[in-house]
Amino acid sequence: MIPRYSRQEISEIWSETKTYDYWLDIELAFLRALEDLGKVPSCTYQKVKEKASFKVERIHELEKDLQHDILAFLTCLSESINSEESRYVHLGLTSSDIKDTALNLAIKDSGVILLRGFDELVEALKLKAFEYKGVPCIARSHGIHAEPTSFGLKLLNFYVDIRRSRDNFSKALEDIRVGMFSGAVGTYANTEPVIEELTCKYLGLKSVEISTQVISRDLYASLVNSLAVAATCIEKISVEIRHLQRTEVLEVEEPFYEKQKGSSAMPHKRNPWKSENLSGLARLMRAYASACLEDIVLWHERDMSHSAVERVALVDSLVVMDFMLSRIATIIRELNVYPQNMLKNLNSFGGVVFSQKVLLKLIDKGLLRETAYGIMQGLAKAAWNKEDGDFKKLVMESSDVNSLLSSDEIEACFDYKQDLKHEEFIFQRVLGAIV
Repeated sequence: MIPRYSRQEISEIWSETKTYDYWLDIELAFLRALEDLGKVPSCTYQKVKEKASFKVERIHELEKDLQHDILAFLTCLSESINSEESRYVHLGLTSSDIKDTALNLAIKDSGVILLRGFDELVEALKLKAFEYKGVPCIARSHGIHAEPTSFGLKLLNFYVDIRRSRDNFSKALEDIRVGMFSGAVGTYANTEPVIEELTCKYLGLKSVEISTQVISRDLYASLVNSLAVAATCIEKISVEIRHLQRTEVLEVEEPFYEKQKGSSAMPHKRNPWKSENLSGLARLMRAYASACLEDIVLWHERDMSHSAVERVALVDSLVVMDFMLSRIATIIRELNVYPQNMLKNLNSFGGVVFSQKVLLKLIDKGLLRETAYGIMQGLAKAAWNKEDGDFKKLVMESSDVNSLLSSDEIEACFDYKQDLKHEEFIFQRVLGAIV
């Protein structure tokens, strides 16, 4: 991934040097297991560990001739050991034993960073939801004003989405915390399951249940798909912010810093470009997920059609998710919120969004639903079709309404607090306690 959408900590995990570090760690762990099980002479592991090293430039030089990255690495390793102990390195293994296990170690280390990012976003949403609990705003369906809600409930919905995404990713991460050392086609023909189990233990992994020449790619597809869902949930938040930041709405704004500029031409501009950027990255993540789904189907015990895809899509999905989590958490923490505009929008056209409250009250007084609905729809239309339309005033003046409802009863229908009477219950159901 380009530096613009990468952060250093996770990018270093996927550097070339770090990849060779993983390969070396794995070869040493396997050799340690061989020695512990009496398969190689005593002290072999220690002698190799003291000498084994690599030089990236030498690996590149060797790979030009060998046209095989693992063999170039092993040759470089053998040169550094420069003793008879080198013959025990990679004993009975195939390249994918090293590569898939190393890939999963890198994923595991990346997962630590991503889970931290998920937790920071979950916490930011939780705190913001509490901060704006009870702050009324208009809910919209089809982009049109519906009925009152609270900005706290909007944020609480996002909190649940991201918490669920975090759990899904965590499960996929645990499923892929496996290693394999089963040889050329997964049969342990030249090694043994017990060696695999011990090596995986040393590496902080579990033995994969079964493998061919590779670990089945549905595990990787599941991982990337969990990230694509998470990215889309982040986009859900970013799209909401983008709408609410529109000039004619202006209920929230992305953080806009003191020296920040919004446009090279228009000094007044304050664009939600960070949220727009998150929408773009979410599209990329969904494309990565699609590519990784294609990787599940390989010829027989293995082909290499998945390799190029994973070098880009799998790696980038982890790096991009780290970036997205960091960016949206910052936006949420520093979000500019304008409750006065929320209340103003809620009361547009004289509180036309309270039409159902009056409708239900009229039904309660004995009117047929169809009749009551027709009265309310007519009054709402009259209010909505005028720039200064006042629905509440029209309701108060309607003989169809005031013949059945007192002014106090009508007034009560326009109290948004009635719409939030169960807000406390929802918070408690989601969070388990009221703070």
